[in-house]
Amino acid sequence: MDQTAPITAPEGIADDISLKVKLRRAERKRKLHAMALIAPLFIFTLSIFIIPIGLMLWRSVDNPELITYMPRTVIEIQNWSGEGLPDDVVLGAMALDLREAYKAKKVAMVGKRLNYDVSGMRSLIMRTARKFNRQFPDQPNLDAFLKADKRWSDVKYWHAIKRASDSMTPFYILASIDRQVIDNGEIERVPENQAIYVNIFWRTLWIAGIVTLSCLLIGFPVAYLLANAPAKWANPLMICVLLPFWTSLMVRTSAWVVLLQKNGLINSTLQGVGVIDDPLTLLFARPGVYIGLVHILLPFVILPLYSVMKSISPIYVRAAESLGAHPAVAFIRVYLPQTLPGIGAGGILAFILAVGYYITPALIGGPKDQMLSYFIAYHADSTLNWGMASALGMMLLATTMILFSIYNRLTNATGVKMG
Repeated sequence: MDQTAPITAPEGIADDISLKVKLRRAERKRKLHAMALIAPLFIFTLSIFIIPIGLMLWRSVDNPELITYMPRTVIEIQNWSGEGLPDDVVLGAMALDLREAYKAKKVAMVGKRLNYDVSGMRSLIMRTARKFNRQFPDQPNLDAFLKADKRWSDVKYWHAIKRASDSMTPFYILASIDRQVIDNGEIERVPENQAIYVNIFWRTLWIAGIVTLSCLLIGFPVAYLLANAPAKWANPLMICVLLPFWTSLMVRTSAWVVLLQKNGLINSTLQGVGVIDDPLTLLFARPGVYIGLVHILLPFVILPLYSVMKSISPIYVRAAESLGAHPAVAFIRVYLPQTLPGIGAGGILAFILAVGYYITPALIGGPKDQMLSYFIAYHADSTLNWGMASALGMMLLATTMILFSIYNRLTNATGVKMG
């Protein structure tokens, strides 16, 4: 017997191994092909949706101003206990940082950041940096700072610098819920005359809730009519529903400005038919905001309801009526539960869109009718406080995620129960 002869597998086993290898290769190619097909969508979602949201979340806690432009002060003030005024080491580091930041034309950014925390810090920082740039003190101690500005004797300004010396800060997030960190490190509510964002947040939810409920009450019968009307009537009605999508949002909102004013068409018509004697205050008031948002968001409720109602067979209602149920009872007990997915989808879509709307309340509403999105735009465009704008945006994002998770859980629970 030849001991050196190679050992070969039986022909059937070798064929099985070869087939498994080919199947694995085919499966790998199929997965790679599928990944290549979804790669453009993934990259688009990542670049347009995920990365901007991630940057927004980061900006709400990012605190780069003092670390970038006053690095010596940041290092030295960490050793300050917070009791009394800082020692000469901290003062010398800060004097040098202020002079260099002034020469680099960055001291205004430092003052602006500190002014968010304590009002008046911007003028204090700018004045001190300007004096130190003209004549740097031989001994940058407390006397030198007091000669530049007497306010340096107040310890609250030094606490503000210490709080702003970390690379990450909860300042913007706390400010978005009307909270602040005081000198001893505890969190407390801001003074009553400065507490605005929580009230604005609840106002936003209230307006969005009223608008969503109104859209559901108006949209349900319209969707029912579209789903059950003959084709010759349903198609023109559907065009009327879709027509607002073909018109600019700004044009539609501007049209309501014309219609809602005291001498506008609505007030003139109501006075002409004798319903009212004096014109109603609709423009730059809460009713105008409701009317404008309902008009804009109504199609977003009708379309999901229509798609669900169109798939409901009329046999169920006729069967209930044939068994003796009153038409109203058959509608409520048989037809209405089947429309719950459409009600939930349309309601959550309208609510989420209403929470984030900016143009319509800004143009039609008054000062007490502005929603959270208005203040996000204000901080992003006017004050250039991106941290505050990001924190308020995070409030809207968290609200949206919570509402969506509640809706998803209720939908799943309803599905399991019905199943």
